[in-house]
Amino acid sequence: MLLPKRVKYRKQQRGTSKGNATRGFTKSFGNYALKSISRGVLSSRHIEAARKAISHKTKREGKLWIRVFPSKAVSKKPNETRMGSGKAPADHYVAVIRPGKIIFEISGVSESVAREAFGRASDKLPLSTMFIKDDKD
Repeated sequence: MLLPKRVKYRKQQRGTSKGNATRGFTKSFGNYALKSISRGVLSSRHIEAARKAISHKTKREGKLWIRVFPSKAVSKKPNETRMGSGKAPADHYVAVIRPGKIIFEISGVSESVAREAFGRASDKLPLSTMFIKDDKD
């Protein structure tokens, strides 16, 4: 699963996720893309499950690009712990997703295979997504 090799600060604040994506909202590498139309966070487990679904459906043909990386630390206290006593250590890492962000791109497969693969992948994600294809096709 994906996680940063090293981070400058171990713990991060929650922050806000307003507005649309200002980076990574255009297709850059592949012919087809999976684009987010809602906001949320993707954990490294979500990304890995979607990647496995895509590679299984495409039978590992073509090339897949993962355009998001989980770099934000999320801390979680153990169950049945009393309030107070400081902030918990980092439990897992997430990628913050805004509407319009490209999550995956693929090339080297037919449109029908790409649609079905991205359909299976979107079932694994906690976001609403849409399929994007080249205009010239």
